[in-house]
Amino acid sequence: MIDLKLLRQDPDVVRASQVARGDDPGLVDQVLDADARRRAALTDFETLRAEQKSLGKQVASAQGDEKQALLARAKTLAEQVKALQADAEAADALATELARRIGNVVEEGVPAGGEDDYVVLRHEGTPRDFAAEYGPDFAVRDHLELGEGLAAIDTERGAKVSGARFYYLTGIGARLELALLNAAVDRALAVGFTPVITPTLVKPEIMAGTGFLGAHADEIYRLEADDLYLVGTSEVALAGYHSGEILDLSAGPRRYAGWSACYRREAGSYGKDTRGIIRVHQFHKVEAFSYTTVEDAAAEHRRILGWEEEMLALVDLPYRVIDTAAGDLGSSAARKFDCEAWLPSQQRYLELTSTSNCTTFQARRLGVRERTADGEVRPVATLNGTLATTRWIVAILENHQQADGSVRVPEGLRPYLGGLEVLEPVRAAAAAGGGSR
Repeated sequence: MIDLKLLRQDPDVVRASQVARGDDPGLVDQVLDADARRRAALTDFETLRAEQKSLGKQVASAQGDEKQALLARAKTLAEQVKALQADAEAADALATELARRIGNVVEEGVPAGGEDDYVVLRHEGTPRDFAAEYGPDFAVRDHLELGEGLAAIDTERGAKVSGARFYYLTGIGARLELALLNAAVDRALAVGFTPVITPTLVKPEIMAGTGFLGAHADEIYRLEADDLYLVGTSEVALAGYHSGEILDLSAGPRRYAGWSACYRREAGSYGKDTRGIIRVHQFHKVEAFSYTTVEDAAAEHRRILGWEEEMLALVDLPYRVIDTAAGDLGSSAARKFDCEAWLPSQQRYLELTSTSNCTTFQARRLGVRERTADGEVRPVATLNGTLATTRWIVAILENHQQADGSVRVPEGLRPYLGGLEVLEPVRAAAAAGGGSR
């Protein structure tokens, strides 16, 4: 939720943020108007309440007509006080409802514009030249063809059992996902994160508190009979973990690595990346989540990005880092960096990681605060970032494929796969009497 103090003191900053996001800057004035009416009603309420208390003392000592007049005045005051209280509560509810529709104030330097207006910060690694390696006639296989050849991905049975955009990871496919997620947990442990297996069903107030029930609410699964939501990321459950609490951050950030299944309806993405497991309804992910001070938030954001990049280096993928444009930020993010791996079959970059600095936006909604060294109680900052997810299998298979349909295992994952160096196609391996080595 937007900081009302900032809104009052520097509304132009919030208006500019709304414009950069492509959202309505007029909301700022609507919130300020409702807030002004709330404060005016409260001022009048307190004035009349004070008069009401004073009048009570006078009534006790008055006699005759004077007492009757005071009692009549007391009755009128009681009605006025009740009306002002109702006015203040209504204005407060309106200001809160309008303020929740304002996205987090974007950081200075965030690119303006929409989905295509990101800024590429840098490229890491070099995409393979398959034609140079295997000749100009080599046809790059996509991840589904490779995965089916390895008996690792089964989308046909996924659709038979659950519908479109569901799948089975089988054999080495299941092992590859577990290898990725375990490697991510090890990376998180090495830098001080506490691993957490999180709930995947959360209450409406937790989902709303993280900012996910805004423009993209139609992408979230809801269980109406239980009034619970399925999370699209463990960020939601981790943001709610300390809701309503006061944290001690004197020793540094509170860091959690959440491992969970994730569910997304993918509403509005019909016909987009429907082949294979790029855009699916269910997947697994290890998510980094930090609670820290406002002053440390930007630095922690860069640290999370660095840990994401260490994971991408572990699996030896060429990628680029982008600074996401304001109009493509979620409502809770003040800034977001994505790492996108090269996808050989489509000759484009595919998002694998995302890290967002949510500043105090989520913490204000969820009541997560810290007590500073001088005793002040104030909202904390929250940050999140992807350390590994099912989609990484897509990039790993395609970038490390070999001419015969086998896939080289990145060195960083080999310890998690019993030392396997190459994943062999099942049919070719069976004919040769061998297997993955």
